[in-house]
Amino acid sequence: MSHLKHLLPVGKLPPEILARLLSQAPVVHDRLLLGPGVGLDCAVVEFGSSLLVLKSDPITFATEEIGWYAVQVNANDIATTGAIPRWLLITLLLPEGSTTAQLVDQISQQVFSACREIGVTLVGGHTEITVGLDRPIIMGTLIGEVDRQDLITPRGANPSDRILLTKGVPIEATAILAREFPHRLRQALSQEEIYQARAFLRDPGISVLREARLAVQAGRVTAMHDPTEGGLASALWELAEASDRTLIVDLAVVPIPDLSARICQLFGLDPFATIASGALLLTVASPDASPIKRAIKSAGIPCAEIGEVQAGPAEVWHRVQSGLEKLPRPIRDEITRVFET
Repeated sequence: MSHLKHLLPVGKLPPEILARLLSQAPVVHDRLLLGPGVGLDCAVVEFGSSLLVLKSDPITFATEEIGWYAVQVNANDIATTGAIPRWLLITLLLPEGSTTAQLVDQISQQVFSACREIGVTLVGGHTEITVGLDRPIIMGTLIGEVDRQDLITPRGANPSDRILLTKGVPIEATAILAREFPHRLRQALSQEEIYQARAFLRDPGISVLREARLAVQAGRVTAMHDPTEGGLASALWELAEASDRTLIVDLAVVPIPDLSARICQLFGLDPFATIASGALLLTVASPDASPIKRAIKSAGIPCAEIGEVQAGPAEVWHRVQSGLEKLPRPIRDEITRVFET
């Protein structure tokens, strides 16, 4: 039992610990259609003629615009199920000794603005000043709604499906690093480039609502996943485990914006294992891959085909010059090393 006393690193729980804990959770209910699991970002509950999709997520790395940020990341996961984000609860924990009424108002207005942008109603939550914090921490719980026949889950990927990725990676990390550590970027980037990297939050943007809706309208989407902590590599592994399929990908065709590549290089980060909201990972029926890509691209959103789904086991392989190699699963997000130092 000594291994249980080992200190865990910053970031998500290791997947083997998470899987062990979730296997013990009380999840028996006749209206629960999808409960907790590795790679399953949303719960689904039967609610009359429609289904409710529930998601909870905090903002821990970023400090700027965290209210706006919290709404977007929760809405992203709701969107990956084909659902419409509807109702939001927010828990805001603020640091003792540095919280002003102005700070509370600023974060609240960020939440309100983001809700108005995507038609979400704030229905409640909790706010308090808490000991032991050095920065604000915000947690959102968002409820969406979807018709039963329109529900999409990460379990739906099928052999021969094509794997698509929108925008590129790691958009979220680019914005966070430019906002939290601009002094470290000045040695390699101009002030204009730092401003541009900060603006990645909205351009190309961390929201995937638009491309998710375009995709489901254009063809048969079998699964969607939002690459957050651990970046694209973790998202691929989570999708493989959720669907019990083998994913074969070509990382050479994954779009990496020039600014993102340069910032990752400066900090010594693997762009494929760094927090990557803003990209949408999809599996789609092979005949529908082209029309879905066209629909997304016609809206000005980049979309690349990066691989294919094969029958299990749950593994991720990537193409190299000599053939195929198993893609290493990140132990934790690359960006955590920057915050630790």
